[in-house]
Amino acid sequence: MPAYATNMRLKFPIVALALEIVTIILFAVFVVYDDGKHHGHDAHSNATHEEKGPMELYPMFQDVHVMIFIGFGFLMTFLKRYGFSSVGVNLLLAAFGLQWGLLMQGIWHLDDGKIKISIFKIINADFSTATVLISFGAVLGKTSPVQLLIMTILEITIFSVNEHLVAEVMGANDVGASMIIHAYGAYFGLAVARVLYRPGLRNGHENDGSVYHSDLFAMIGTVFLWMFWPSFNSAIAEPGYTQLTAVINTYLSLAACVLSAYALSSLVEHKGKLDMVHIQNATLAGGVAVGTCADMNIGPFGAMLIGLVAGIISTLGFKYLSPVLASNLGIQDTCGVHNLHGMPGILGGLAGIVAVALGKKDGKLPRPVRCARVGRRLLPLLPVSCRGSPFMQAAALASSLGFALVGGAITGFIMKLPIWGQPPDQNCFDDSLYWEVPAEEEENEESLAHADHAKNKAEV
Repeated sequence: MPAYATNMRLKFPIVALALEIVTIILFAVFVVYDDGKHHGHDAHSNATHEEKGPMELYPMFQDVHVMIFIGFGFLMTFLKRYGFSSVGVNLLLAAFGLQWGLLMQGIWHLDDGKIKISIFKIINADFSTATVLISFGAVLGKTSPVQLLIMTILEITIFSVNEHLVAEVMGANDVGASMIIHAYGAYFGLAVARVLYRPGLRNGHENDGSVYHSDLFAMIGTVFLWMFWPSFNSAIAEPGYTQLTAVINTYLSLAACVLSAYALSSLVEHKGKLDMVHIQNATLAGGVAVGTCADMNIGPFGAMLIGLVAGIISTLGFKYLSPVLASNLGIQDTCGVHNLHGMPGILGGLAGIVAVALGKKDGKLPRPVRCARVGRRLLPLLPVSCRGSPFMQAAALASSLGFALVGGAITGFIMKLPIWGQPPDQNCFDDSLYWEVPAEEEENEESLAHADHAKNKAEV
């Protein structure tokens, strides 16, 4: 078999249908509608969200759904010849991922041996798909649809284990998922990208870039994500003023982030011009970074400060760190997920540790003395007083990064098998390998690329 068997005619339909059939069988065995009667150990987690009515969270679900399918999809359309794959494969992965996420997360919360689907659970399923879409950004343009389906099933499975460990066992606070979604998804994707490193792309690729209209489409994704991010961070928060706090903190953090991202972009670019890559991505970093402590009483100024710092580190990451990762570490991060989700996710985790240590969660100061004695015990045996402590917040961040790096590396080696049809170097970042592309579109893209090159040359 050749190293690059890219024909998808049999392997993609077989893999996609096989995965869907297995999923349907598992749903037939384990999944039922939620009837509001909870008898298992999942009763407490659903009680506060179900008592006001089964559809109470539906508006939040709609917002999160828009982020998953429109926001993430269009954010990745910046590549000049990869728009079909950016939006189309995003839809494919999200559609399968939310089904698999319902199963993988549901097995930890069985009620009389069944997974009862509620709005709360489908929101969490959407959250699980976000990890895959973040990782997708790191390997965008360099993987086949079959490879990405394999990544989806493995990443969500590992994610569900880490999420249970962080939220249920450690009792860590991460309402906006800075650690368990953003940091996890980013470093999982970076680990995969490192394993799938392509020496042939060391000096770049002619299609690894944007044109005017592709950047404009990507900005649509940015605006949708920016608008709905307060819902993402507050969807599963405790109803009432706690949820309102999460909305306000995210709202203000995003606003402050925009100003710092614009300012730094102008500062580091030639002649003070703005770079669309920074504007598309770094303006969202505030939503990522404030996630862990979104529902805490950090004060409006605290949320704004987190957003300000997030915009700065994200913009600097795009300008200076991404080239270093590519040239020195062999991490070819197509979308710069390390700068948008990775570093801001770690910032969010660190902010959460500080906020909990200062008693900003429920106004309660932690009890570090009792927690210091649990080092030799198994995690499930941790005292109740240790759950949600600064120590557990730090452990949650370490757990998310550890699961991401190890799980991503293992997944990368599995994806590297030649049977999955990865594209050869010369066909990377090109829709025509896996999609029917109109002939006139190819001609237009070539003329636009030539005009863009001529313009850049004239400016220099």
